[in-house]
Amino acid sequence: MMTGEQYIESIRRMKMHIFCLGEELETAVGHPMLQPALNSVKMTYDLAQDAEYKELMTVVSPLTGKIINRFTNLHQNTDDLINKVKMQRVLGQKTASCFQRCVGMDAMNAVYSTTYDIDQKYGTNYNERFKKFIIRCQEEDLTVDGAMTDPKGDRSLPPHLQADPDLYLRVVDRRADGIIVRGAKVHQTGICNSHEVLVMPTIALGEEDRDYAVSFAVPTDTEGITMIIGRQSCDTRKLEDSCRDAGNCRFGGVEALTIFNDVFVPNERIFMDGETKYAGLLVERFAGYHRQSYGGCKAGVGDVLIGATALAAESNGVAKASHIKDKLIEMIHLNETLYACGIACSCEGHKTPSGIYDIDTLLANVCKQNVTRFPYEIARLSQDIAGGLMVTAPSEKDRTNPETAPFIEKYLAASSSFSTSDRLKILRLIENLTLGSAAVGYLTESMHGAGSPQAQRIMISRQGSLEKKKDFARSILDIN
Repeated sequence: MMTGEQYIESIRRMKMHIFCLGEELETAVGHPMLQPALNSVKMTYDLAQDAEYKELMTVVSPLTGKIINRFTNLHQNTDDLINKVKMQRVLGQKTASCFQRCVGMDAMNAVYSTTYDIDQKYGTNYNERFKKFIIRCQEEDLTVDGAMTDPKGDRSLPPHLQADPDLYLRVVDRRADGIIVRGAKVHQTGICNSHEVLVMPTIALGEEDRDYAVSFAVPTDTEGITMIIGRQSCDTRKLEDSCRDAGNCRFGGVEALTIFNDVFVPNERIFMDGETKYAGLLVERFAGYHRQSYGGCKAGVGDVLIGATALAAESNGVAKASHIKDKLIEMIHLNETLYACGIACSCEGHKTPSGIYDIDTLLANVCKQNVTRFPYEIARLSQDIAGGLMVTAPSEKDRTNPETAPFIEKYLAASSSFSTSDRLKILRLIENLTLGSAAVGYLTESMHGAGSPQAQRIMISRQGSLEKKKDFARSILDIN
């Protein structure tokens, strides 16, 4: 396994095609807006080297028998599923941000079981190809970006009827040695911090959309791949001399619009090509795993926000007020409910024909449905307790300016237990988590990541066994 420093150097050596704020970057490493996101991924490597977290962060590979980073694991039992969620909560606590390796881990497990099913149906050898890819990721401890979401264009139309056929990623040419693909994937979390990108279809497909039923993996610096970094709220604060106004200048997340402009994929890297009947299954399996993930990572970030809110209450001198205590209790209750659903859908997991374990689909969707709501209420209560100074505090440059510093120190002081400087640092962290760049990972991602709220409600409807529940009532009432 790589150390955190070895991971950073491995990304530095890659020749990715990255644009940020209109400029092309030689590397994501060292850029003030992107380095915090790299630091978050680095934490997944650092903790795997830490004896205190080794049991949680590492596991024995079922393919090689060697110890590997859990982010490259294929789940072998419900303990693996549970430990995944526990690991994600710890990393959320350590970074207060998105640590970006979850999508790839969830994609690897979904693609593995689906390629097995395709091979059983059609006699293909996708699973064997994918197994070799997984072993390489485990042996080299690679970070993999999972790429599912297409731009979609006019969402009332299937891919083959779009005015521009490239609005869903597709195969544009097939050769003896591989395929050529064209299109884009949007909202790509952490792709500029990843060694490989694992592409999947984004919706269930019919036979007319055969060219869109494609899954493959290529290195992120493959010719034809371009990443355009997405803007985040308050992101340019990281460009300032002092990072204190950023709230969390150590860690962060990053997303990108990723273009595949006639990218060549060799045969050994293709894991689905035209098997439309399995596109929807792959989407559902990936979505289930990723909806499980949110019960861990969002609870971990919530722990940090709750802690910062409690500190803000203390610095304001209101920690003993009964209504403040009650609001903090409600925040904890909501946060633990998120975690409970993540653990529950893991405990109720089941073995797939491929041998790896999948989560309980209904409970995973209930978990994610809660995630679309509870973090917003937690954030609202945090802002309520923190007070308006969270968004009206003067800048760090004003706090350190000899002419203005004495006024800020005098008039923004509160509890004698906290310096004015520390009080403002706490408020900036709350601002970052509920309104700033971290709010992308904590709030907006909670709403739209792993599918919008309606996507979960559709799955809850399908999995809710309403007819069986009606039978329970009929049985009690003796109604035929």
